[in-house]
Amino acid sequence: MAVLRGIARRVMLERHLLPDFSAAALQQTASINQPAMESGAAIRDLRGLLWASIDNDDSRDLDQLSVAQPLPGGTVKLLVAIADVDAIVKPGSPIDEHARGNTTSVYTVPQIFPMLPEKLSTDLTSLAEGQDRMAIIVEMTVAAEGKVTESALYRGVVRNRAKLAYNSVAAWLEGKGAAPERLAAVPGLDQNLRVQDQAAQALRRIRFASGALALQTLEAQPVFNGDLLSDLLPDQNNRAKELIEDLMIAANGVSARYFEASGRPSLRRVLRTPKRWERIVALAAALHEQLPSVPNALALNQFLARRRQADPERFPDLSLSVIKLLGRGEYVLELPGQPAPGHFGLAVRDYAHTTAPNRRFPDLISQRLLKAVLTQSPAPYDEGALAGLAAHCTEQEDNAAKVERQVGKSAAALLLTSRVGQSFDGIITGAADKGTWVRIASPMAEGRLVKGFEGLDVGDHARVKLVHTDVARGFIDFQRVP
Repeated sequence: MAVLRGIARRVMLERHLLPDFSAAALQQTASINQPAMESGAAIRDLRGLLWASIDNDDSRDLDQLSVAQPLPGGTVKLLVAIADVDAIVKPGSPIDEHARGNTTSVYTVPQIFPMLPEKLSTDLTSLAEGQDRMAIIVEMTVAAEGKVTESALYRGVVRNRAKLAYNSVAAWLEGKGAAPERLAAVPGLDQNLRVQDQAAQALRRIRFASGALALQTLEAQPVFNGDLLSDLLPDQNNRAKELIEDLMIAANGVSARYFEASGRPSLRRVLRTPKRWERIVALAAALHEQLPSVPNALALNQFLARRRQADPERFPDLSLSVIKLLGRGEYVLELPGQPAPGHFGLAVRDYAHTTAPNRRFPDLISQRLLKAVLTQSPAPYDEGALAGLAAHCTEQEDNAAKVERQVGKSAAALLLTSRVGQSFDGIITGAADKGTWVRIASPMAEGRLVKGFEGLDVGDHARVKLVHTDVARGFIDFQRVP
């Protein structure tokens, strides 16, 4: 692990990301010893509601809570509480400058490089269990068919009743396990989560009917034996992750529309129409399916749904190919009366990142903009600053992804060093002038195809042999097996 930690720090610096906080940021952190707390007519006391968080087992930087209130006719009022990070981290402060520089927490195999000091992100600005915290509340009324009919945003004080984890909640929701201990300990929380899940599924159905892409990706998760990395296994999606994903997408949409109604500039998260649509069409044709010649999200999603049912085992590979061909999302400035491009993958026009201010700087920017509207105060950023921040956040997010990917490759190279000469089944994940890339399943790893790549494109399957590894540089080289 010491080797991988050293690699992670080096790669952070190479990608213009700071692995450490400045002395000024550490000094400021030391001076903060309690969470923010405010009161007043505009701040609602919501501590009596059955708020709960659902996240990874080991997550402590809790950005959001949720709760449901059933209404007549199958309608549900959903409330999402978002940690009020801005209540402590003010613009221009040393902590804010670090967050503004990196723009995101970076999650590598050996360690996490948090955007905010852990004293804040995992404690004083985290919606920690049993603690009173300031929050921005996104309220949504969801009709039985899944349409958001009413919404509102306001400030409040909340208390997390139970810190829950994805896997155990999913097993319980799917009828494969008992209620988690923390869930069972809070009277009424089980029924409340069932109502949340029902509303989330309705939101999901209407989103997919509009063309949102039902992709299933596999992210490599490290497995440790003590301090020793022993494997990289795929992290599977589940019902609890879908619940949170659906609520967050809906909340982000409400926030985006709130900005639009306010007549103020904001940051949007967009995914433009894919430039390599013709390759997606070719992938479909190879599976005896036909897609239109121009990008069409609804047609693509219908194709994906058929493939998931026809070949569930290979569907993650197809999803990965489509994701690679769709391209990366980006942040853009939206001006009043000049709508930004929508999000092709989510099939929505109105979308902003607002729900993870402990982990993503764009969300903290949006939180400050929202609070300025709520308090009828001047915006903390002008249009020029927002345009520059949008470009900077997009660039640093890309750098962070490259760090995570490169350190992941070093971890995979470490696991594969003893397996040089062995052959694997792989899928092509990248094909361009700079090289052709292939992913294998066990351990889950991606490397460069240095020989025999002619004629291969994203989505093709190939038998490959491992010919070389370099842990320090994260190199994993394969050649195609005839």
